[in-house]
Amino acid sequence: MRIAFENLSFIVAEDDPFWRRLVLAWLDAFGARSVRDTADGARALALMREAPADVVVTDWEMPGLDGLALTRALRDRTASPNAFVPILMLTAYGERGRVMRAMRAGVSGYLVKPVTPRAFYERLLAVLADTRPFVATPHYFGPDRSRPQALVLPQEG
Repeated sequence: MRIAFENLSFIVAEDDPFWRRLVLAWLDAFGARSVRDTADGARALALMREAPADVVVTDWEMPGLDGLALTRALRDRTASPNAFVPILMLTAYGERGRVMRAMRAGVSGYLVKPVTPRAFYERLLAVLADTRPFVATPHYFGPDRSRPQALVLPQEG
């Protein structure tokens, strides 16, 4: 599958300068030309309101509005500039409970650091190619998780 990254806009919300620079470098290498970045979720939400991005990559742990709260705000159909935006959470937290909380908040994909450029690329492709419809319930708006999806595992090597 080929995605024209040069035609997509990205927002990267990551408070760690090393990881933010790394993700920006990877997106540049993939061909992305429109990438805005910030160290906190509140600013990412403001950037989305200024000019909605096609994809949001967020860390979980950030000062102020964290990645989970950012995801919930972006999935708020009454206030979000784009409640359907693909959201990839890239975080150091891999515990099942955290993954489930992120999924219940509405992330499109979840990836645990450290990660290779290839694994990041493949998960980003999976998020962008996801054709699941969105569902709305009183407590959830996001990708339909009621039907099983093929688990996409990155191939190293």
